[in-house]
Amino acid sequence: MTADGLLRGAGPEYLPMFGHGDLKFVVLSLLAEKPRHGYEIIRELEARFGGAYSPSPGTVYPTLSLLEDLGYARAVAEDGSTRKVFEITDEGRTYLEENRPLVDEIFGRVDEFGSFMFGSVMSVLGTAFAGLGRATFRAAMRHQGDEEWVKRAREVMERAARDIEGLN
Repeated sequence: MTADGLLRGAGPEYLPMFGHGDLKFVVLSLLAEKPRHGYEIIRELEARFGGAYSPSPGTVYPTLSLLEDLGYARAVAEDGSTRKVFEITDEGRTYLEENRPLVDEIFGRVDEFGSFMFGSVMSVLGTAFAGLGRATFRAAMRHQGDEEWVKRAREVMERAARDIEGLN
């Protein structure tokens, strides 16, 4: 969360726990646990965020390439496959340990985000949000092709978002 208690955006550059360059430490930490494919890293992060965040391949694979270029990770061909699995190198383990305070801070922010997302406030609001999603989906199915309805529904949702952001 930001100092004002707000969450920003949906990508790693907007999430409160990821500052510039932080994702390389997260990916390296996952590789320290065990070798992984790029898509396994994506799925693991998605699982750790309870589905609230899923990094794109366009974020993860360049990070893996950077870690390879720095000598902190290497890609190894899987037996009998053209797919690559990434593993941490000794240099990567050293780099991770040299930056342990920063790594711990990053994962502390991840934990804080998780507590917020899965805490009592979001469980109450999440139920209301899910209800809104279901109602919107059902109504949209009934009004397929009705551009005027779509326009009005969008206005209602945009107004609700402005109203929620304006609550004190």
